[in-house]
Amino acid sequence: MMGLGVLSATGWAQKDVSAVKFAQTITQEDLSRHLHIVAADSMEGRRTGTRGQKKAAKYIASHFKKLGLQAPVKTSAGMSYFQKFAMKSTKWKDVSVEANGKKYQFLRDVFAIGISTQKSPFTCQAVYAGEGTAQEMKQANVPGKGVVFFAKNHAEAMKKGEVALNLGAKALFVLRANTQADFKELVNFNAYYLKRWVGPHLSKPDETSKMVFYVSPALATALLNTDEATLIGKKLPIGTSGKAITAKATQQQKITLKSENVLGLLEGTDKKDEILVISAHYDHIGLGSNGKINNGADDDGSGTVAVMELAEAFAKAKQAGKGPRRSILFITVAGEEIGLYGSQFYTDVDPVFPLKNTVANLNIDMIGRIDTRYKTDPDYIYLIGADKLSTELHQLSEVANKTYTRLKLDYTYNDKNDPNRFYYRSDHYNFAKNRIPVIFYFNGTHVDYHRPTDTVDKIHFPKMEKITRLIFHTAWKVANRDKRLVVDK
Repeated sequence: MMGLGVLSATGWAQKDVSAVKFAQTITQEDLSRHLHIVAADSMEGRRTGTRGQKKAAKYIASHFKKLGLQAPVKTSAGMSYFQKFAMKSTKWKDVSVEANGKKYQFLRDVFAIGISTQKSPFTCQAVYAGEGTAQEMKQANVPGKGVVFFAKNHAEAMKKGEVALNLGAKALFVLRANTQADFKELVNFNAYYLKRWVGPHLSKPDETSKMVFYVSPALATALLNTDEATLIGKKLPIGTSGKAITAKATQQQKITLKSENVLGLLEGTDKKDEILVISAHYDHIGLGSNGKINNGADDDGSGTVAVMELAEAFAKAKQAGKGPRRSILFITVAGEEIGLYGSQFYTDVDPVFPLKNTVANLNIDMIGRIDTRYKTDPDYIYLIGADKLSTELHQLSEVANKTYTRLKLDYTYNDKNDPNRFYYRSDHYNFAKNRIPVIFYFNGTHVDYHRPTDTVDKIHFPKMEKITRLIFHTAWKVANRDKRLVVDK
């Protein structure tokens, strides 16, 4: 089959009767049934390494086994559906910043995200770099200094901070809040991330270069020896220097957690040595500090149950003698919420199947809700990454949609200048960085993102059904074409 399929007289690709038949086995009723289990209170938010996460893993594995998928992971006890890995949990032991003789405290005026190996305070001079553009960083003369700049979110802070660090900056002090009340809300929102998980398979950074201090307006003004009106009003000249400051951020190891990815293999026919990976992360963020359960129905219960339904559809096709030519690996990973660690373990440490034989990754992360842009038109999906590495994959995806599902394919977040940087924020990225073509299916964020209110009752199952069927048709084409996708970018 060519990348664009066989065209009919109407200009659309001809429909594959078998593909239509087995896509129809993916139903909103089945998606709902699975999601009511995966995102139930009994799963306790599926936080990596917890009882709830492991309970969800067993549920997914039992489904794979019921479908007759192969257990592909070799262990001392035989073949398994579980790919086990371990992570070390660290927590902040001491975070503080001293400016103008006053010590500013952790979580009141400052918190840090990232990894620190420092065991003693360090001293530097603060310098103001405004919005943190590359030009402003150069203008501020940042080498050896603590750079103070504005950012809208963590992804933007890291992107701007990377420029500063490459110019020789010693530390990053980021303003994301205009008032003390805003800073308090920011602290509460990031409570889960004030731990850092370090997998033994990951290289350790050598300094605080991967760490960001988020500071309150009160601390930022002290760093730069100015007043809030001038700073928040962005009237301070670029390159304004403050007095010498002393900062401290040390971490201590807390515990080692054990977790697992869940893998199920559907073996192909004449091209079975080539692998298509269909993935989602089944972990979420667990219990909040107030004890409330974050069920993660959309994030990423929706993607998890889509993988389960896709596995069932392809298994039924194989049972009917219509199995895919290429093998399909269905994988639900843990550790995503704390750094994409489950997928990174698969790609960087223990690829169960050689990456050179992996033809593509279709990754599903949040497909059950409707964002504000499409509140009156739910038949859409954001696609990210489809054209980054393979022109053929992008074309194939477009044809699959035009032929079968007719959804609105929105590429807003595929823009390389997208400040959200979603391309780097889900598990597909660990495949993409290894030159494996990817598509990331995403419905956008919403007010319930990472909150206890991300519950099953808010999921739009008709939309989920259509998106999952689109993924099925795309996977069907990838798995059955004559030649593997060409990586041409």
